[in-house]
Amino acid sequence: MRAYSEDLRVRVLAAVDGGLPRAEAARRFGVSLPTIKRYLKLRRETGGLAPRPRPGQPSRQAAALRAGLLPQLEAHPDATLAEHCARWEAATGERVSPATVSRVIARQFGWTRKKSR
Repeated sequence: MRAYSEDLRVRVLAAVDGGLPRAEAARRFGVSLPTIKRYLKLRRETGGLAPRPRPGQPSRQAAALRAGLLPQLEAHPDATLAEHCARWEAATGERVSPATVSRVIARQFGWTRKKSR
């Protein structure tokens, strides 16, 4: 689930700071009471409302794929995901799943699975 935008966070806390009860602000902006409490705590502790980074380490496979997959995609534009996985394994010795390749393609390049005509 994605974090709420910083703009929404600012509007929610501006309403609460302006005297609107927390429960009413939660209903008006479509957030929960614990969310408002977290925003107040975040502002008190850090002075800002920017979302915290997601915990955990980023995937090493995805980082390598983002760096080296584009030339392979351009060289073989009609290959299936399974074929791209096989080519990647042959070139780097690292096995990746079709789902991982699909996610990297969608997130990094904005390509869809539909072919253009």
